Amino acid sequence: MVSGTPPPPAARLARSGEATGIRRFAAGVAMLSGSRRVALTAVLGALTALAMPPWYVVPLLLPGFTMLVWLLDGAVATARPVRRSAATGFWFGFGFFVTGIHWLAEAFLVDPVRHGWMIPFAVGGRSALLALFPAAACAATVWVRRRFDISGAGRVIVLAVMWVAFEWVRSWIFTGFPWNFAGYVWSFSPVMMQPAAFAGVYGLSLLTIIAGGMPAVLADAPLSRHTLAALAIAALLPALAFCGGWLRLQAAPSYDPGRSDAAIVKGVRLRIVQAGIPQRLKWRADLRMNNLMRHVSLSRSEAATPPTHIIWPETAVPYYLPNDARAREIAATAVPPGGMLITGTVRYDGRPGGNRRFWNSAIAMSAAGDILATYDKTHLVPFGEYVPFGDLLPLNRIVAGAGDFSSGAGLRVLDLPGLPAVGLLICYEAIFPSAVVAPDRRPGWLLNLTNDGWFGVGAGPRQHLAISAMRATEEGLPLVRAAGTGISVVVDPYGRQLGRLEIGETGVLDSALPRPLPPTPYATYGNIIPVIISALLLLISVKSRNHNISGNF
Repeated sequence: MVSGTPPPPAARLARSGEATGIRRFAAGVAMLSGSRRVALTAVLGALTALAMPPWYVVPLLLPGFTMLVWLLDGAVATARPVRRSAATGFWFGFGFFVTGIHWLAEAFLVDPVRHGWMIPFAVGGRSALLALFPAAACAATVWVRRRFDISGAGRVIVLAVMWVAFEWVRSWIFTGFPWNFAGYVWSFSPVMMQPAAFAGVYGLSLLTIIAGGMPAVLADAPLSRHTLAALAIAALLPALAFCGGWLRLQAAPSYDPGRSDAAIVKGVRLRIVQAGIPQRLKWRADLRMNNLMRHVSLSRSEAATPPTHIIWPETAVPYYLPNDARAREIAATAVPPGGMLITGTVRYDGRPGGNRRFWNSAIAMSAAGDILATYDKTHLVPFGEYVPFGDLLPLNRIVAGAGDFSSGAGLRVLDLPGLPAVGLLICYEAIFPSAVVAPDRRPGWLLNLTNDGWFGVGAGPRQHLAISAMRATEEGLPLVRAAGTGISVVVDPYGRQLGRLEIGETGVLDSALPRPLPPTPYATYGNIIPVIISALLLLISVKSRNHNISGNF
C-alpha cells in the first residue's frame, strides 16, 4: 500500500469547480486517454527534440517536460499506474527520437537500390527501441512516487533522476547509443557547457530536466511556500550555471598563437584536410586516384605558417593504405619535411587465402611512407560496420566491403614524433561520456577522425559535432576533429571552437594545438559525481514530503 492519501482523481478535479486556469488545464492533460493521449505525448516528445542540436529551441523544454509530469500525474491515479506511465514514456520517447534521429535515413540513400527499403526500420524501428528507455524512466518515476508518496516538486526531481539514470543505461547497453541527452541542449553555449567539467553531461541533464519540468508545480493545490521555493530554485539553476561558466571562462588562458603567452604547444602547426568528397563518389573505381590526389593537393597548399602535421579524416582515401605500397607512397608526398600524416584508413591482415580480417583504423605515416603507429577502432557501429547476429540475420552492413570489420583492442594513447601523447577516437567513439580516455594513461589531446558524409548536410553531422565537443569540456582536453565532408573543428579544453570548416566546404583548417588543462573533477571521478548528486536529490525528495514541499495535485 502507498502511505498517505492519494491525490484526488484528475477527472473529478477537472469536472469540479475546484480548479481554474492552469490547474484545470493540467487536470485535462492528465485525464487524456486513448489516441488523444498518444498523439499529445508523441507531439510533446517531438517538440522537446527541437531543443536539441542543431535547432536549440530551448524554451520548448518547458511545455515538453512540464506536460510530461502532468501526464504521469494522470497515470498515478489509474488502476495500473506503472503500465500507464511506461506507455506515456514510450510515446514521448518515440516522438523525441523520430524527430531527433530522422537523419539516419540519409545513410540508406547513399545506395538507395540496396538499402532504401530499410529506412522505415532504421528510423521508426530504432526510435521505437530507443523509446523503451524513456518508458522505463517514466515507469520507475511513478513506482518511486507511489512507493514513497512523493508529489509536488519532489515528483519533478524523481523524473529528472530516473531520466538521467536511463540515459546512462542507454550509453552502454547493447553497445550503447548516447545520443541527444538532455544536457546537450546547452552545447551551443560554451558558458553553459562549463558545469560538464564538474558533473559531465549527466549533470547538465539533471539541471535541464529539473528546470524544464518544475513549472508543473504551478498546477498543485495548495501552493505552499516550500513548493514556490522549489520552483524559484529550479528557475535559478540555469542562471547559476551561466554565472559559474562565465567566471570559469574569464579565468581561461588565451589560445591565440599571436600572443606570446598563448597556451599552445610550441612548434606544432596542424593542418586538417577536408576534401568534401560525397560518400556516393568516394569509392568509385574511376575516381579513386583523383580522390587521393585531392587530399594530397590540399595538404600541400601554401600557408603563411607551414604545417608540421597533416590530418586526414576517417577512411579518407579509397585505398587500403597499410596494404598498398604505391598508394602509400603517393600519400606520403603530402607530409611536410620532418612532419607526419595522420589519417583514417581501412586495413586488412594480409593473410594469403582464407577469410581476411578488416579494421577501421588510423595510422601515422612519415614522409618516407613508413607507418609509425596504428590504432584500430574498438567501438564499432552495429549494421554500419558489422551485423549483429550476422549468421542469423540476412542483412548486409551499410558500409560496403568484403566482410564485417573487426574490433580493436581498446582505447590507446599513442606517442608520435613532435606531438604530445594523443588519444585517437574514430567516428562515434567520441560520443561516449567518461569513456574517451584510455584507463591507464591520460593523453595531451584528443583526435577524432570521422566520416559524416553518410548523414547528409542536415541535423546528423551537427549533432555529432555537438556531442563530441562536449568531451573536451568534460575531460579538460583539446579535441581536434577531422571530417571528410564536415564539420572539421579545433576545440579548446573549455569546449570553445577555435577554427571550423563547415559541412560541404572543401579546404584546410590550419591551427595551433591548445595545451590541456589539469584533469577536471569529471575526468578524475567520472560518473561518481552525477551519481552522488542524483542520490542526494532523491533523498531530498523523500524527506521533503514531511515538510509539505510535495503538495497534492
